[in-house]
Amino acid sequence: MATETTLAPAESPQPKSLRDDAELVRECLRGNQDAWSAVIEKYKNLIYSVPVKYGFSPDDATDIFQAVCLEMLSELPKLRKPKALPKWIIQVTVHKCFHHKRQLLRVSTAGSSEDMTENVVERSTSPVAEMILREAEEEQSFRNAIASLAPRCQRLIHMLFFEEPARPYQEIAAELGLAPGSIGFIRQRCLDKLRTKLEQAGF
Repeated sequence: MATETTLAPAESPQPKSLRDDAELVRECLRGNQDAWSAVIEKYKNLIYSVPVKYGFSPDDATDIFQAVCLEMLSELPKLRKPKALPKWIIQVTVHKCFHHKRQLLRVSTAGSSEDMTENVVERSTSPVAEMILREAEEEQSFRNAIASLAPRCQRLIHMLFFEEPARPYQEIAAELGLAPGSIGFIRQRCLDKLRTKLEQAGF
């Protein structure tokens, strides 16, 4: 399962039509700006996590994020299977990371031949590319599983596992309108539902 450091909190619940990738892709291709915004909102954490895994600085990660968004805008019509949208986004992001790293290396090794630069980037990038692809896919599946839960479970899991510092049960119960003594029981129910979603996703 994905690590806590690279997982983002669950997003606020969206209407089903805005969560379904096939519908989102169709609406994007029709020029629906709300659909484009929904795609970016849904996958922004996934996109940003990839350059972070590659070890890029926050500024470089932001540049790569913007490059990926532009690539998505121009290349989305070529996507044959809307259900493959997350994997396609990961592949586009990995590709942008590769080229960004090559550009940075060219600057730091000015005077070296282009073939030498390509070889250095290839050697340093290839061994981790598959691992990053796999981790990013697993983390996105985890995000999707959380997003498919009821809003109360999403908020509870967010508050219990993603917020720092950890919040006391009394504070969480007050915010959710629950009795403090019921948090443990509801927490377990939500985790059981999350486990079921993950098992259905192949974990």
